[in-house]
Amino acid sequence: MADRFISETLNRADAEFDLTLRPGRFADFVGQAKIRERLELSVAAAQGRGEAMDHVLLCGPPGLGKTTMAYILGAAMGANVKATSGPILAKPADLAGMLTNLEKGDLLFIDEIHRIQKSVEEYLYSAMEDFVIDIVLDQGANARSVRLNLPRFTLVGATTRSGLLSAPMRSRFGMTNRLDYYTAAELGEVVKRSARILNVDIADEGAAEIASRSRGTPRIANSLLRWVRDYAQVRADNRITRDVADRALAMLDVDRHGLDEMDKRILATVISKFGGGPVGIGTLAVSVGEEPDTIEEVYEPYLMQQGLLARTPQGRTATAAAYRLLGLQPPAGEPRETR
Repeated sequence: MADRFISETLNRADAEFDLTLRPGRFADFVGQAKIRERLELSVAAAQGRGEAMDHVLLCGPPGLGKTTMAYILGAAMGANVKATSGPILAKPADLAGMLTNLEKGDLLFIDEIHRIQKSVEEYLYSAMEDFVIDIVLDQGANARSVRLNLPRFTLVGATTRSGLLSAPMRSRFGMTNRLDYYTAAELGEVVKRSARILNVDIADEGAAEIASRSRGTPRIANSLLRWVRDYAQVRADNRITRDVADRALAMLDVDRHGLDEMDKRILATVISKFGGGPVGIGTLAVSVGEEPDTIEEVYEPYLMQQGLLARTPQGRTATAAAYRLLGLQPPAGEPRETR
């Protein structure tokens, strides 16, 4: 269970728990101060003109609040939020059905927008730019195109892989915002806010301990809080202190750096089986028994952020910090540091 905890947390969070803790307005959203300020200004300007907001692209790693930000935007604009995801929109007819059901001022939220099929993406261009779509009726010699006008709406796209978005799609967003990993102090505030909502008795030191192991990600912080809450209920008289949090997270094999068993397995494999690297992502994935996409999207970003893994043209290499973390002596010569 422990080595897959972080991955499952990022990709399959408990829906009811998540909705309970999700802030509903800008004032309750912790972190991302510059983005919040920009979006609040855009909302105020659009409301002052009586118009829909310009289209917004939110990008960044999983679990940082892109979906939450979209719903906050909808609430701030007083708009209905219609949500879908890129993989669901398999053909133009799927998108056309959603677009024709929008009302003036509605917010259309497309999660993982980089995974939209090319034919569907091209269908979006005229909808985003001119607020029209062309529908083809009949087939063969009787085929004809009918242009439908759409109400002014706001498209909010969220993506974890902004580099996969085409240039024409990216250029049609009026504002692009990248959400960054949270600091330990910001995550501490997230944990304390969530604890208040859940009516959990938590000391400041306990919140800080959970925050420091949450990989800079609020979704992970909330999920770890839920686990520590259960541990405290059964074994610590319903109070979360630093020691209680430490013992609870130790049961999940989440160490003081936020690394779990799979993180350490990746580093140990690169060092012990491949001499510290370089090693290709496919070979590494087979060696640790994990999918390449999962390593690239879930584990690798944090390991690189912590300076434990480096990506080179030849493959992944372990840094001197990774050797020291595992209690090993870095190889003689030039230390392997991130590039």
